[in-house]
Amino acid sequence: MSSPNFIDYVKFNSRSGHGGAGCLHFHREKFIEKGGPDGGDGGRGGHVILRGNAQLWTLLHLKYRKHVIAENGKAGEGQNRTGAFGKDEILEVPLGTVARRADTDEIICEINHDGEEVILTPGGRGGKGNAFFATSTNQAPQHAQPGEPGREEWIVLELKLLADVGLVGFPNAGKSTLLSVVSAAKPKIADYAFTTLTPNLGVVKYRDDRSFVMADIPGIIEGAAEGRGLGIRFLKHIERNSLLLFLIPADAQSIQQEYQILLNELRKYNPELLDKKRILAISKSDLLDDELKAELAKEVPTELPSVFISSVTNLGILELKDLIWRSLQ
Repeated sequence: MSSPNFIDYVKFNSRSGHGGAGCLHFHREKFIEKGGPDGGDGGRGGHVILRGNAQLWTLLHLKYRKHVIAENGKAGEGQNRTGAFGKDEILEVPLGTVARRADTDEIICEINHDGEEVILTPGGRGGKGNAFFATSTNQAPQHAQPGEPGREEWIVLELKLLADVGLVGFPNAGKSTLLSVVSAAKPKIADYAFTTLTPNLGVVKYRDDRSFVMADIPGIIEGAAEGRGLGIRFLKHIERNSLLLFLIPADAQSIQQEYQILLNELRKYNPELLDKKRILAISKSDLLDDELKAELAKEVPTELPSVFISSVTNLGILELKDLIWRSLQ
């Protein structure tokens, strides 16, 4: 997942098609002196539709599309012919996309399944032709309905990544390195804070051809909920994860203190995140000898399972995978 191409927010103007007008027409044929009304109904205006696509992972293809306009329905015709429906405008989006109205912030729908379709902006209904209004007392109605106008609204699409495991930690804690070791993902890795600026996804292979998806998000710092660092913009990507994997480096000043800071930032953003299962991994453990590791083990919080790992030497990586898999079951 390359950084410039990952787009998780787009805003566009959605306009559905107008319904076609009903037809005012009477039957005309040789030897039929007074043919009755036979004006057909107008066609429905085109919808704007969202469709889930499991092959997509970004909203990049919609970034520069500011106006989405569906086709108008065709007018009805004589001989009870209904007008053609307007062509629907179908937007394919990645799974985990949330659609909301820009002016009211009202959530319209969430797309979570491949092939799932939801009408975002419905097209106008076609008007009724005069044949529809014929009754025993009004056998020659002289009116037909106009089509219903389509709707126009500003829509915001937000992508929340769907992953099994979300990596949570301070900048430069080794999250991207871990993801690059356990999966085929190739995030940018460097020895400075905020190397990761956009989320990365990787599929982690496990025993017996089983696998799970891991999401790496930019680092969180103290005060992120107030907008410090990269703020909480990317925390939405771990809202749907089943498990949170806290990554704290072995050279941290206090493992307990850093863990509490991370928990506090998650609590400020969304208290429901604390209801998720949690695992603690102490990264960069190749820097420790057995004596230091025993000392650090006393600092590790006891309310959640923990493991010492090193992405460089693969120390504890298999143990971590086992722990994650057991927690996901």
